[in-house]
Amino acid sequence: MPKHGKNYKNKAKDVDKSVAHPIDEAIKKVLISSYAKFDESVDIAVKLGVDPRHADQMVRSSVVLPHGTGKTTRVLVFAKGPKEAEAQEAGADYVGSDELVEKIKGGWLDFDKTVATPDMMGTVGKIGRILGPRNLMPNAKLGTVTFDIARVVKDIKGGKVDFRVDKAGIVHAGIGKVSFGEEKISENALAFVEKLIQLKPSTSKGVYLRSISLSSTMSPGFKVDTLDIRTRINQ
Repeated sequence: MPKHGKNYKNKAKDVDKSVAHPIDEAIKKVLISSYAKFDESVDIAVKLGVDPRHADQMVRSSVVLPHGTGKTTRVLVFAKGPKEAEAQEAGADYVGSDELVEKIKGGWLDFDKTVATPDMMGTVGKIGRILGPRNLMPNAKLGTVTFDIARVVKDIKGGKVDFRVDKAGIVHAGIGKVSFGEEKISENALAFVEKLIQLKPSTSKGVYLRSISLSSTMSPGFKVDTLDIRTRINQ
Protein backbone atom coordinates (compact mmCIF):
# COMPACT_ATOMS: atom_id res chain seq x y z
CA MET A 1 0.00 0.00 0.00
CA PRO A 2 1.35 3.49 -0.84
CA LYS A 3 2.17 5.76 2.08
CA HIS A 4 0.47 9.14 2.10
CA GLY A 5 1.78 12.33 3.63
CA LYS A 6 0.25 14.61 6.21
CA ASN A 7 -1.41 16.92 3.67
CA TYR A 8 -3.13 14.01 1.93
CA LYS A 9 -4.34 12.54 5.22
CA ASN A 10 -5.76 15.91 6.27
CA LYS A 11 -7.70 16.16 3.01
CA ALA A 12 -8.84 12.52 3.06
CA LYS A 13 -10.05 12.30 6.64
CA ASP A 14 -13.40 13.95 5.88
CA VAL A 15 -14.05 12.07 2.63
CA ASP A 16 -17.04 9.72 2.86
CA LYS A 17 -16.22 7.05 0.28
CA SER A 18 -19.79 5.71 0.41
CA VAL A 19 -21.26 8.95 -0.99
CA ALA A 20 -21.55 9.47 -4.75
CA HIS A 21 -21.69 13.16 -5.63
CA PRO A 22 -23.20 14.95 -8.63
CA ILE A 23 -20.45 15.52 -11.18
CA ASP A 24 -20.10 19.27 -10.55
CA GLU A 25 -19.95 18.77 -6.78
CA ALA A 26 -17.31 16.05 -7.15
CA ILE A 27 -15.18 18.33 -9.33
CA LYS A 28 -15.50 21.17 -6.82
CA LYS A 29 -14.33 18.86 -4.02
CA VAL A 30 -11.36 17.69 -6.09
CA LEU A 31 -10.27 21.27 -6.76
CA ILE A 32 -10.68 22.29 -3.13
CA SER A 33 -8.68 19.24 -2.05
CA SER A 34 -5.70 19.93 -4.32
CA TYR A 35 -2.78 21.33 -2.37
CA ALA A 36 0.39 20.82 -4.43
CA LYS A 37 2.48 23.80 -5.50
CA PHE A 38 2.35 22.59 -9.12
CA ASP A 39 -0.66 22.48 -11.44
CA GLU A 40 -2.03 19.03 -10.61
CA SER A 41 -3.59 16.78 -13.25
CA VAL A 42 -7.22 15.78 -12.83
CA ASP A 43 -7.89 12.09 -13.41
CA ILE A 44 -10.99 9.99 -13.94
CA ALA A 45 -11.39 6.29 -13.19
CA VAL A 46 -14.43 4.44 -14.51
CA LYS A 47 -15.30 0.91 -13.43
CA LEU A 48 -17.12 -0.84 -16.28
CA GLY A 49 -19.36 -3.89 -16.26
CA VAL A 50 -17.16 -5.80 -18.69
CA ASP A 51 -14.84 -8.79 -18.54
CA PRO A 52 -11.64 -7.77 -20.40
CA ARG A 53 -10.60 -11.44 -20.59
CA HIS A 54 -13.09 -11.75 -23.44
CA ALA A 55 -12.00 -10.05 -26.66
CA ASP A 56 -15.55 -8.91 -27.42
CA GLN A 57 -15.64 -6.98 -24.13
CA MET A 58 -12.33 -5.16 -24.54
CA VAL A 59 -13.06 -1.42 -24.40
CA ARG A 60 -10.30 0.48 -26.15
CA SER A 61 -10.39 3.68 -28.15
CA SER A 62 -9.59 7.38 -28.00
CA VAL A 63 -11.44 10.66 -27.57
CA VAL A 64 -10.58 14.27 -28.29
CA LEU A 65 -11.40 16.24 -25.14
CA PRO A 66 -13.09 19.62 -25.74
CA HIS A 67 -10.44 21.47 -23.72
CA GLY A 68 -7.48 19.15 -24.13
CA THR A 69 -5.46 17.66 -21.29
CA GLY A 70 -3.24 20.59 -20.42
CA LYS A 71 -0.18 18.54 -21.27
CA THR A 72 2.30 19.12 -24.09
CA THR A 73 2.43 15.99 -26.23
CA ARG A 74 5.48 15.34 -28.39
CA VAL A 75 4.34 13.65 -31.60
CA LEU A 76 6.56 11.56 -33.85
CA VAL A 77 5.35 10.71 -37.36
CA PHE A 78 6.70 8.00 -39.62
CA ALA A 79 6.04 9.20 -43.17
CA LYS A 80 7.68 9.92 -46.51
CA GLY A 81 7.19 12.37 -49.35
CA PRO A 82 4.13 14.66 -49.29
CA LYS A 83 2.89 13.09 -46.05
CA GLU A 84 6.13 14.10 -44.34
CA ALA A 85 5.51 17.73 -45.26
CA GLU A 86 1.87 17.40 -44.21
CA ALA A 87 2.91 16.15 -40.76
CA GLN A 88 5.37 19.01 -40.32
CA GLU A 89 2.75 21.60 -41.28
CA ALA A 90 0.28 20.04 -38.81
CA GLY A 91 2.72 20.54 -35.95
CA ALA A 92 4.43 17.16 -35.53
CA ASP A 93 7.58 17.41 -33.43
CA TYR A 94 9.55 14.75 -35.32
CA VAL A 95 8.96 13.45 -38.84
CA GLY A 96 10.94 10.91 -40.84
CA SER A 97 11.35 7.26 -41.69
CA ASP A 98 14.44 5.03 -41.64
CA GLU A 99 16.62 7.61 -39.88
CA LEU A 100 14.14 7.77 -36.98
CA VAL A 101 14.03 3.98 -36.77
CA GLU A 102 17.81 3.88 -36.43
CA LYS A 103 17.75 6.65 -33.85
CA ILE A 104 15.18 4.75 -31.76
CA LYS A 105 17.23 1.55 -32.07
CA GLY A 106 20.03 3.57 -30.49
CA GLY A 107 17.93 4.33 -27.42
CA TRP A 108 16.27 7.65 -28.29
CA LEU A 109 12.69 7.88 -27.00
CA ASP A 110 12.04 11.58 -26.47
CA PHE A 111 8.43 11.53 -27.72
CA ASP A 112 5.00 10.70 -26.31
CA LYS A 113 2.89 9.53 -29.28
CA THR A 114 3.61 8.01 -32.67
CA VAL A 115 1.68 8.14 -35.92
CA ALA A 116 2.49 6.31 -39.14
CA THR A 117 1.16 6.08 -42.66
CA PRO A 118 0.11 2.50 -43.56
CA ASP A 119 2.96 2.12 -46.06
CA MET A 120 5.47 2.78 -43.26
CA MET A 121 4.32 0.01 -40.92
CA GLY A 122 6.76 -2.52 -42.38
CA THR A 123 9.60 -0.19 -41.40
CA VAL A 124 8.08 0.65 -38.02
CA GLY A 125 7.67 -3.07 -37.32
CA LYS A 126 11.47 -3.33 -37.01
CA ILE A 127 11.24 -1.45 -33.69
CA GLY A 128 7.99 -3.00 -32.50
CA ARG A 129 9.77 -4.65 -29.58
CA ILE A 130 10.95 -1.23 -28.43
CA LEU A 131 7.74 0.74 -29.01
CA GLY A 132 5.20 -1.94 -28.08
CA PRO A 133 6.00 -2.39 -24.36
CA ARG A 134 5.98 1.41 -23.97
CA ASN A 135 2.57 1.81 -25.64
CA LEU A 136 4.22 3.85 -28.39
CA MET A 137 3.43 1.61 -31.35
CA PRO A 138 1.12 3.17 -33.98
CA ASN A 139 -2.22 1.38 -33.86
CA ALA A 140 -4.96 1.35 -36.51
CA LYS A 141 -7.65 0.84 -33.86
CA LEU A 142 -6.58 4.08 -32.20
CA GLY A 143 -6.42 5.91 -35.51
CA THR A 144 -2.66 6.37 -35.46
CA VAL A 145 -2.02 4.31 -38.59
CA THR A 146 -3.55 6.50 -41.28
CA PHE A 147 -2.95 8.61 -44.37
CA ASP A 148 -4.99 11.40 -42.73
CA ILE A 149 -1.86 12.61 -41.00
CA ALA A 150 -2.73 16.29 -40.54
CA ARG A 151 -6.02 15.60 -38.75
CA VAL A 152 -4.54 12.99 -36.41
CA VAL A 153 -1.55 15.13 -35.46
CA LYS A 154 -3.80 18.10 -34.76
CA ASP A 155 -6.14 15.90 -32.69
CA ILE A 156 -3.26 14.58 -30.57
CA LYS A 157 -1.83 18.05 -30.09
CA GLY A 158 -5.31 19.33 -29.25
CA GLY A 159 -5.98 16.83 -26.48
CA LYS A 160 -6.68 13.39 -27.86
CA VAL A 161 -6.68 10.75 -25.11
CA ASP A 162 -6.11 7.05 -25.73
CA PHE A 163 -7.59 4.65 -23.20
CA ARG A 164 -7.94 0.95 -22.58
CA VAL A 165 -9.81 -1.00 -19.92
CA ASP A 166 -7.43 -2.79 -17.53
CA LYS A 167 -7.69 -6.31 -16.13
CA ALA A 168 -9.92 -5.09 -13.30
CA GLY A 169 -12.41 -3.56 -15.73
CA ILE A 170 -11.32 0.02 -14.98
CA VAL A 171 -10.53 2.76 -17.48
CA HIS A 172 -8.17 5.53 -16.32
CA ALA A 173 -7.52 8.84 -18.06
CA GLY A 174 -6.28 12.36 -17.44
CA ILE A 175 -8.98 14.93 -18.23
CA GLY A 176 -7.26 18.21 -17.54
CA LYS A 177 -5.48 20.31 -14.96
CA VAL A 178 -6.66 21.90 -11.72
CA SER A 179 -6.13 25.31 -13.36
CA PHE A 180 -8.82 24.50 -15.94
CA GLY A 181 -11.56 25.25 -13.42
CA GLU A 182 -14.87 23.48 -12.85
CA GLU A 183 -16.58 24.11 -16.20
CA LYS A 184 -13.81 22.86 -18.49
CA ILE A 185 -13.10 19.80 -16.35
CA SER A 186 -16.83 19.00 -16.30
CA GLU A 187 -17.08 19.23 -20.09
CA ASN A 188 -14.02 17.02 -20.52
CA ALA A 189 -15.37 14.44 -18.05
CA LEU A 190 -18.76 14.33 -19.79
CA ALA A 191 -17.10 13.90 -23.20
CA PHE A 192 -14.98 11.05 -21.88
CA VAL A 193 -17.85 9.15 -20.24
CA GLU A 194 -20.08 9.72 -23.27
CA LYS A 195 -17.43 8.02 -25.42
CA LEU A 196 -17.32 5.07 -23.03
CA ILE A 197 -21.11 4.72 -23.22
CA GLN A 198 -20.93 4.68 -27.01
CA LEU A 199 -18.40 1.84 -26.80
CA LYS A 200 -20.54 -0.43 -24.60
CA PRO A 201 -20.05 -3.99 -25.91
CA SER A 202 -23.26 -5.76 -26.92
CA THR A 203 -22.14 -8.71 -24.80
CA SER A 204 -21.88 -6.60 -21.63
CA LYS A 205 -24.79 -7.48 -19.37
CA GLY A 206 -26.14 -5.72 -16.30
CA VAL A 207 -24.90 -2.34 -15.13
CA TYR A 208 -22.28 -0.94 -17.51
CA LEU A 209 -21.15 2.18 -15.64
CA ARG A 210 -20.44 0.56 -12.27
CA SER A 211 -18.68 3.49 -10.61
CA ILE A 212 -16.82 6.70 -11.42
CA SER A 213 -14.17 8.47 -9.36
CA LEU A 214 -12.41 11.81 -9.80
CA SER A 215 -9.14 12.88 -8.21
CA SER A 216 -6.18 15.17 -8.75
CA THR A 217 -2.54 14.11 -8.63
CA MET A 218 -2.33 14.64 -4.88
CA SER A 219 -5.97 14.61 -3.74
CA PRO A 220 -8.12 11.72 -2.51
CA GLY A 221 -10.74 10.33 -4.88
CA PHE A 222 -14.37 11.41 -4.91
CA LYS A 223 -17.15 9.16 -6.19
CA VAL A 224 -19.43 10.50 -8.91
CA ASP A 225 -23.14 9.70 -9.16
CA THR A 226 -23.37 7.68 -12.40
CA LEU A 227 -27.07 8.53 -12.82
CA ASP A 228 -26.29 12.24 -12.60
CA ILE A 229 -23.56 12.03 -15.21
CA ARG A 230 -25.83 10.03 -17.56
CA THR A 231 -28.52 12.68 -17.15
CA ARG A 232 -26.06 15.45 -17.93
CA ILE A 233 -24.86 13.66 -21.07
CA ASN A 234 -28.44 13.15 -22.32
CA GLN A 235 -29.47 16.79 -21.81
